[in-house]
Amino acid sequence: MPVRVPGLFTLVLHTHLPWLAHHGRWPVGEEWLYQSWAASYLPLLRVLRTLAAEGRQSVVSLGLTPVVTAQLDDPYCLDGMQHWLANWQLRALEATTLRNQEALRDFGSREHAEAGRALEEFDTLWRHGAGPLVRQLIDAGTVELLGGPLAHPFQPLLPPRLREFALGEGLADARQRFAHTPTGIWAPECAYAPGMEQGYAAAGVGHFMVDGPSLHGDTALGRPVGDSGVVAFGRDLKVSYRVWSPKSGYPGHPAYRDFHTYDHTTGLKPARVTGRNVPSEEKAPYDPQRADAAVDRHVADFVDVVRRRLISESERIGRPAHVVAAFDTELFGHWWYEGPVWLERVLRALPAAGVQLGTLRDATAAGFVGTPVQLPPSSWGSGKDWQVWNGEQVSDLVQLNVEVVDTALAAVDKALEQSATPGAPSPRDFVADQILRETLLTVSSDWPFMVSKDSAADYARYRAHLHAHATREIAGALASGRRDAAQRLAQGWNRADGLFGALDARRLPRP
Repeated sequence: MPVRVPGLFTLVLHTHLPWLAHHGRWPVGEEWLYQSWAASYLPLLRVLRTLAAEGRQSVVSLGLTPVVTAQLDDPYCLDGMQHWLANWQLRALEATTLRNQEALRDFGSREHAEAGRALEEFDTLWRHGAGPLVRQLIDAGTVELLGGPLAHPFQPLLPPRLREFALGEGLADARQRFAHTPTGIWAPECAYAPGMEQGYAAAGVGHFMVDGPSLHGDTALGRPVGDSGVVAFGRDLKVSYRVWSPKSGYPGHPAYRDFHTYDHTTGLKPARVTGRNVPSEEKAPYDPQRADAAVDRHVADFVDVVRRRLISESERIGRPAHVVAAFDTELFGHWWYEGPVWLERVLRALPAAGVQLGTLRDATAAGFVGTPVQLPPSSWGSGKDWQVWNGEQVSDLVQLNVEVVDTALAAVDKALEQSATPGAPSPRDFVADQILRETLLTVSSDWPFMVSKDSAADYARYRAHLHAHATREIAGALASGRRDAAQRLAQGWNRADGLFGALDARRLPRP
């Protein structure tokens, strides 16, 4: 039996995509959703269901943003996903018929089997969306659910009223979908501004994630923020970066499937990385056995890294330490094809090697909490500050957001005031609801991130301005006394942006 190492290890996964339904297909749009669903969400849920069936508990703290779960439960998206999986199967079948391309035919056979498995699993288990599947994992104690605010806004740049509303509605959305209200959140972009912990405490949030530098690199224990009692857990970069960093990590190994190299006939990805500077046309064919051996080596390496880190950090602080490794869920499968297999093996190998697994909630309950701390303004973006979301490159979006939010709040306040009846409950206001829905989509942190990183920047700016236009159009009709026109406009925009059906403008804090 391996010697048990001191302390606790927590794996945190952050699952998020912006609202993509009804907003383009290729190269950016719904295709992004379906690729991530097929490559990451399906296999991740398969892994977690397998571990749950074995009675394993407290395996992972799983962050699911309201905007991604809205899509994974949406009938339109479920239908689109089924069509996408069937198309994947057909493309793989086509690859098996190509002449004079033996390697691609063999690859197509494997892809055809994998697509068939995914399609059968989707039809059998996902008929009613992700909600029931995730709830089973929460009920089994296999995962801790981490929530977040609606539409993933960069919270430090929001006025307090909208920040409070987005968080409260996001937690309510999770409660409605999963019959569980998260007590922990993955703050969008790990973004923090002084004072936000008070809002968390008021919303019933007891712990949240920040990046390691926010705690000055000392992530060995969670830290209460000020006198709030709300605990900030920091990502251990020495461990997390072993898997994936801006410059290196396991997915770049020559044996793994190359994400960027396509067969343009079938749209499949039949090559392996081969080498860092090898051009796509010279990439070697993918070899599953070679990749599988690399997975085992990287599992062993990661287990060794975690063991050594727990031992060294425990010695440094003079008590059992807590190590948190945190990643975007989409890394596992979408960006790194072998990621889900690595994940399942590492979650078995760590306990077998004497490492105790636990969630962030477990860490709090077990006392892996240090002395209070004051956190600086921070994020997990470049520079660990706010520059990705409020830098010069996105100053136009920052100004757009300020103007749209001011317009929206004024319009909603007026709408609710008009509909109020003294001595009686105010009725639900569909127009006010849609104004807030479009506003939250406008201020999604995804748009400035994509611009700053030059990743589909034109699409990101288009989306931000589209939702800003919707907000202004509805609010303008309302402000000019054309309530019927505002109602028609709200209904029209709702056909594309009808997510968060329980969003209720009446819960917006009053000015």
